[in-house]
Amino acid sequence: MINRYTIIGQPVAQSVSPAIHHMFGELTQRRLQYTRTEATSDSFAAIVKDWQSSGGKGCNITAPFKELAVTICDRLSENARLAGAVNTIQMHRDGSLVGHNTDGIGLLTDIEKNKQLPIKGLRVLMVGAGGAARGAIGPLLSARPACVHIANRTIERAEKLANTFASLGPVAYSSFDDLSSVESFDLVINATSMGFDNSAPPLPVNILHTETFAYDMMYKAQQTPFLTWCEQNGVTHFSDGFGMLVEQAADAYLIWEGVRPKTRKVYLATDEIISSANV
Repeated sequence: MINRYTIIGQPVAQSVSPAIHHMFGELTQRRLQYTRTEATSDSFAAIVKDWQSSGGKGCNITAPFKELAVTICDRLSENARLAGAVNTIQMHRDGSLVGHNTDGIGLLTDIEKNKQLPIKGLRVLMVGAGGAARGAIGPLLSARPACVHIANRTIERAEKLANTFASLGPVAYSSFDDLSSVESFDLVINATSMGFDNSAPPLPVNILHTETFAYDMMYKAQQTPFLTWCEQNGVTHFSDGFGMLVEQAADAYLIWEGVRPKTRKVYLATDEIISSANV
């Protein structure tokens, strides 16, 4: 029997998740099929239900549907409930849809384990307040940073997100414009999707210092616009989100298949995996 999975998003052609999960299947000696599925806001719910009824065992959710996915799930894991965003749906035999969010733990694993940057005591800036940011803030706060500051183009969205997580640790918020009056940060994470259109968030240079680590949740074959901006302004320590993608995928695979693949071998095939995207 071949277990079937898919990633649902808009756009989704650039996703390298199929290559990653097929490699996971080889590493764990499991037979599976993993595809890409395009959706719209109007068709999203029906597409998930159709995937389930056709025998699918689960699906990943990517931008811009992570928050919408919450509304179609019958149950949510604690991470998904707190985040108000779902990136992994488990399809149970009883017909129920269980929503999970592995984004935050994937980000934390990549930064602390792979990049060897302990977050405890750091001033962290989260750029953006959408589904990607929502999934990351809880796990980031669990690592006990000095502060997580959420900045968004519209301050109301940042404020709402900050209030959601205020009980878990020190959280602040502002608009992008108001960042010009704050201290620099030790870790700056771009959680916006602006790189898709080859633009970068409009951030002031004062958020950076000489030892700032810049992290873009997005990954591209070429350097992302956000990381290029950081490098042009003196940042020498930076990373795109490929490691986060691999680690969150491994946690999703664990939910579906009951085993977490060892990710080290996946990184050895980074170039091959990234080139698998339909771009």
